[in-house]
Amino acid sequence: MVQYCIQHENKYVETAEKYQVSYQQVYTWLKKYEADGVKGLLDRRGRTKPEDEMSELEKLSAENRLLKAGGSYHGI
Repeated sequence: MVQYCIQHENKYVETAEKYQVSYQQVYTWLKKYEADGVKGLLDRRGRTKPEDEMSELEKLSAENRLLKAGGSYHGI
């Protein structure tokens, strides 16, 4: 969604309508992305396990989510 908005000259209303979210949500996510890149878009709710406490499946799942978001995986 952020990528779409950027590619379409930051048209927040158009992006919000396309993805059926609020204008404020588009604006907030774009500002987070501009400030911190893909890492700014990660869900920070709840406790994130340190990498050494993650099972192999949890590590692969975290890597997959990050790669889908357009980032690169260097441990979480």
